[in-house]
Amino acid sequence: MPVRIEHQTCYFKIDDTGQETSRAASAVTVVTDSEKAMSAVDLDGQRVYITEAEADALTVAGARDGRKHLKATDGDSVI
Repeated sequence: MPVRIEHQTCYFKIDDTGQETSRAASAVTVVTDSEKAMSAVDLDGQRVYITEAEADALTVAGARDGRKHLKATDGDSVI
């Protein structure tokens, strides 16, 4: 899990070594990466992909919710 939240401060794991960076929740915006159909946050020019549960937890902590709802255009899609 690349995200942990403590007292409205969000800690993001930014690489495989476990290095973290932190931000106040109010300074974080959760976005949708349309090509990957995933939620993410952009930190210092680096995109960190997160689960929907993590995205929801961030917004509850005070992050801005900039996600878009995506629809499939393929006729075989269950969406």
